[in-house]
Amino acid sequence: MTETPNRLPRPDSPVAAKVFASPNHGERLIGAEPPKGGSIRAPDMLILHYTGMPEAGEALTRLCSPISEVSAHYFVFEKGHVLQLVPEARRAWHAGVSFWQGETDINSASIGIEIANPGHPGGMPPYPDIQIDAVIALTQDIVARWGIRADRVLAHSDVAPSRKMDPGETFPWGRLSQAGVGHWVHPAAIAGGRFFSPGDRGQPVEALQAMFALYGYGIAITGLYDAETEAVVTAFQRHFRPARVDGIADASTLTTLRDLIASRPAATGA
Repeated sequence: MTETPNRLPRPDSPVAAKVFASPNHGERLIGAEPPKGGSIRAPDMLILHYTGMPEAGEALTRLCSPISEVSAHYFVFEKGHVLQLVPEARRAWHAGVSFWQGETDINSASIGIEIANPGHPGGMPPYPDIQIDAVIALTQDIVARWGIRADRVLAHSDVAPSRKMDPGETFPWGRLSQAGVGHWVHPAAIAGGRFFSPGDRGQPVEALQAMFALYGYGIAITGLYDAETEAVVTAFQRHFRPARVDGIADASTLTTLRDLIASRPAATGA
């Protein structure tokens, strides 16, 4: 965060109107230690959340209360107004217990954005266009400045599938992708064919779990379609195949996952 004499700190992103400081942050860590030599760990992930509360003001108050011990770097109101709560150089407390591609300290590795929306508790209303326009502008700026790869722009539900559902199946990931933010393929059409569901077991389920682990999800390869596997499939569908979110790995889900693995930047060298 940049400070000038006799002035309030300026936001790191020009998309943010001002700083509304939260105390809920710490040093970014590498392992269990802060970086040495005064440098910071450069964030290489971007995590999107919804607030999941009826009123944006109430959510903002919670994110800035020392009692809550939760925060994010940015907050986006329904009408597109953006505030910065935590400096990007700091470790905001937004992801909790989470995992992606071997990383277990997502807070140290990421920048978090809270988007005002009542979420599933409030009936999962659509995100207003003006709000999504602001999210796109903010995320474009962040990924450009930090060089965040498309497949590391993720939902909170991707990194914590057993605990979280945000930003939910109504969040328009396709619009972000069209603007150059995030990894996306057109979801395969929902049709018949073989599927896997809770209780199934065997080598095909093991292969399914291995595909999800390859893409980045935290999943044990056990060969049993257990509650953890169902949660991962559900989280994947919320993000990448939102037309039907049921935790069943049907042909559409499998094809979409296959296409994502084949096209992600890490696979193409982009």
